[in-house]
Amino acid sequence: MDGSVRVPVTRVRGSDSSIDEDALAIEEPLEIRVGDRPLSVTMRTPGDDFALAAGFLFTESVIRAGEDIDNIRHWGSPNVVRVALREGVAIDWARLQRNFYTTSSCGVCGKTSVDAVRIAARKLTPFPVDAAVIHELPQALRARQSAFEATGAIHAAGLFSDHGEAIAVAEDVGRHNAVDKVIGAFVLERRSFEQTILVVSGRGGFEIVQKAAVAGIACVVAVGAPSSLAVELARETGMTLIGFAREGRFNVYT
Repeated sequence: MDGSVRVPVTRVRGSDSSIDEDALAIEEPLEIRVGDRPLSVTMRTPGDDFALAAGFLFTESVIRAGEDIDNIRHWGSPNVVRVALREGVAIDWARLQRNFYTTSSCGVCGKTSVDAVRIAARKLTPFPVDAAVIHELPQALRARQSAFEATGAIHAAGLFSDHGEAIAVAEDVGRHNAVDKVIGAFVLERRSFEQTILVVSGRGGFEIVQKAAVAGIACVVAVGAPSSLAVELARETGMTLIGFAREGRFNVYT
């Protein structure tokens, strides 16, 4: 699935109009359930739903590792995913009572406070990356954005090696969903995040840095700007945070 759908449109230029088609990014709700209990609804672009669910549970510290998951499947609908945990994996449902409703524009809108999303993460160990690699990463991500190519309106996230090799790339209308998808792919495959670089096509907001920190990703590169809270959290965790990585330049914030 390329994440887009074609719809009829009337194009107006000056006083002239014509009937045509346009490609739009697909946005549909996904309910994530743990066992028989609903946990969250997020607006996402269909595709990589299992990785999205796994990444969400991991970055929200609902699970500790991919080994905690017994199986994932759609549950009566392509817009409902049910995650079954292995026997003995306990969940603190009281901690999860905060509102988990998220939208395509913001991964933390439903959280009751900043403290609720400042999930404890271990101190990260920065590693050296050649500036030439950083310069190449945005274009390497862009080259893999097929849905953006069609719609011009969808976010992307990618996990790259410290040498710039693309390991996992995902697109979604929600920037936080794209991050959960690539992190979830690693979680399901039991891969290590050591010396990986998270590259995002938009801004480096708090929710992006928070998810990376929980995963143990020590370097985040954003095409857009970071926020003040993102820089603060990156500094606290020891993360390398880079913004405005485009057109042969970038800023190192932490």
